[in-house]
Amino acid sequence: MSNAEQKASSPLPGGAFTPAAEVKAAMTDFFQEFNSFQTELKSRIKEQEDRLTMFDRKHSAASRPALSHANDLEAPHQKAFAAYLRSGDDDGLRHLEVEGKGLNTSVNADGGFLVDPATSDRITAVLRGASSIRAIANVVAVDSTAFDVLTDQADIGYAWASEVDPTAESTPPQIERISIPLHELSAMPKASQRLLDDSAFDVEGWLAERIADRFSRAECGAFITGDGADKPKGFLNYTAVAEDGWTWGNLGYVATGADGDFSSIDSADAIVDLVYSLGARYRANATFVMNSKTAGAVRKMKDADGRFLWSDGLANGEPARLMGYPVLIAEDMPDIASDATAIAFGDFSVGYTIAERPDLRILRDPFSAKPNVLFYATKRIGGDVSDFAAIKLLKFAAS
Repeated sequence: MSNAEQKASSPLPGGAFTPAAEVKAAMTDFFQEFNSFQTELKSRIKEQEDRLTMFDRKHSAASRPALSHANDLEAPHQKAFAAYLRSGDDDGLRHLEVEGKGLNTSVNADGGFLVDPATSDRITAVLRGASSIRAIANVVAVDSTAFDVLTDQADIGYAWASEVDPTAESTPPQIERISIPLHELSAMPKASQRLLDDSAFDVEGWLAERIADRFSRAECGAFITGDGADKPKGFLNYTAVAEDGWTWGNLGYVATGADGDFSSIDSADAIVDLVYSLGARYRANATFVMNSKTAGAVRKMKDADGRFLWSDGLANGEPARLMGYPVLIAEDMPDIASDATAIAFGDFSVGYTIAERPDLRILRDPFSAKPNVLFYATKRIGGDVSDFAAIKLLKFAAS
């Protein structure tokens, strides 16, 4: 230590310290207290982190049993269902019913078992993705044998209110009840017992694919042309009347101006007239429906400025568009012919309702087609027009 420092730190006569010594002592005390504060703060932070870590572990541990429990409930049914499909052993499914584990997935009161959720979801996904009215219609799940749609055909009355004049009475509603009965749709795919005995064969996937294919083809036709006898009633099964004379219970149409073809003069005008024959409140969510042959003829059309009316979707999976509206290609629509209503345009989410029970039942039959095994799959479904003002047709006729 230098002489200057010794003098600065030396006490004055009588035991007092110099000002420099006092500052140095104060700084020393400050740093000691600061270091103590840092140590305590770090200790508290570590303690808090330890608590959060313990909370996360407890939370994760608490959540695991629920997921495991759900998987444990689903796995036995899938195994039991697979055993039933391969060998006809239904003891596993019956055991689940007795224990109450499969009340929503396994019943045999009607001579069959409901398919497992995974297979049912695969079939439903295929049906939704098919080129069917289902893709644009209103689809509801019901537990009863019918579904009722209520529509009010009357406009609600209105008036400008004032302080002295009484408010005019509104128009009484005109309620129309449309009942959509559910019908049984069935499919019967067939497989050999030898194939079912092969453990590498994905019997659930094979069954889902076959059932979905048959159900899809049946639905597509019924929703368009079905007569309503033990099947849904298609929208083309209703009487088509000229738009000028349209009444509830019928579908209005616009004529092309030529028998069995578009008019040779301004052929695109018929498409424009069809679009604007639909009420404005329906046009925002409207879709064209036609088959591939009709689409081939329509996509060649141009407007007065030489621009094509048809445009393909820009993104993958996006539907083609006609005059800005999406186009659904449904092969069950009629071809262009004399008096054919080959093009429909409307808001099908309002105009057509599909009601179905969510359950799908399977019955294994190893006797009727030996040495093959039949799988009798059934579901209940119905469909009908729910708003006759929401769908318009293009008729290939002179008037």
